[in-house]
Amino acid sequence: MPYEPRSYRSLYTQKDLIHFRVLVEETDLDIAVRKERYDLKLEKLIYSLVQEERELLKDYIKKDPLFLSSLEPYEPFLNAPPSAFEMSKAARLAGVGPMAAVAGYFSEIAGKKLATYSSEVIVENGGDIWLKLKKTRLVGIFAGSSPFSNRIALQINPNLTPLGICTSSGKVGHSLSFGKADAMVILANSATLADAVATAACNRVKSEQDLEKAVNFALEIPGVIGALCILGDKMAAKGNIKIVPI
Repeated sequence: MPYEPRSYRSLYTQKDLIHFRVLVEETDLDIAVRKERYDLKLEKLIYSLVQEERELLKDYIKKDPLFLSSLEPYEPFLNAPPSAFEMSKAARLAGVGPMAAVAGYFSEIAGKKLATYSSEVIVENGGDIWLKLKKTRLVGIFAGSSPFSNRIALQINPNLTPLGICTSSGKVGHSLSFGKADAMVILANSATLADAVATAACNRVKSEQDLEKAVNFALEIPGVIGALCILGDKMAAKGNIKIVPI
């Protein structure tokens, strides 16, 4: 599966917010906060947070390698770090392995930490987003070669946030997927959950006939409030979700 450079980030920069990047190994966060709340210390804070959480998770995986490789729900050891329990909990609801939730988890912990400093926060990690808003904003949809790609967006109202918005694709990116969707987008009360459900729902899409089934599957999971699935020039969407052209 080809890796898609994250050039899409420049398309959706919020002009009234300050954006900065935190990169720790494979965790690559694009972060936006209110301009008056930005301080270089925030970058260092999130870098340290991500680094510490990654080290705890990596050390745990050395003791429990099945946590890394399992493609089905998996119960971590009792001495596992909080990240393992949070990822496993979300993965259990979705019916996938715990690593399906890792990108959403790191978006979420960074976002929650920054929300104590800024009233508006957007954290994006390879298409997996945690956000808290004070005004209505648009979240663009990237769907590879689909004609919908970069032409539609989700309109997110502040009253829906904090919110996780995560995307899985069978054609774009480097994450493991058994589906063929150009984009499976999930809105949930947790980015960790949204990430796991996006993977599970995307896995169910083999043809255009599966779009509605995948969306319905996602919405049956507690905590999921909206779902959108794109394959070629076909799209299905349901739940508390508003799509607008861009």
